[in-house]
Amino acid sequence: MDLVIIFVVLAVAIYAISGPLLAARGPAAEADDPVAGDPATVIEPGDPMSASDGPELDLIAELEAARDAKYQEIRDAELDLRTGKLSDEDYQAIDQTLRAEAVGILHELDRARESERELPSAS
Repeated sequence: MDLVIIFVVLAVAIYAISGPLLAARGPAAEADDPVAGDPATVIEPGDPMSASDGPELDLIAELEAARDAKYQEIRDAELDLRTGKLSDEDYQAIDQTLRAEAVGILHELDRARESERELPSAS
């Protein structure tokens, strides 16, 4: 009998805690966000919501995101080494690969930025 009472109290507590969280995910939450779930929403060039206005800026933004992601991967590998999830040998191999990929991304980013600087002067 005690087990049933504990189960009922636990169920009521879970329901009381999850109620507001589930309500926030319902249709009212989507009504507050004009873009959520609306396939007809189109972001036009020049719109402040758009990431960039040209293909060069799109490429630069993508490369910057790739660079940041690669830096995070390097930090994650360092953390894995410190916490003992990686051996020194495994870390060295992973770190060498990640840093080589990061250097490649940085070179691409430099080339994209240089070509962006050259485009306005050619116009």
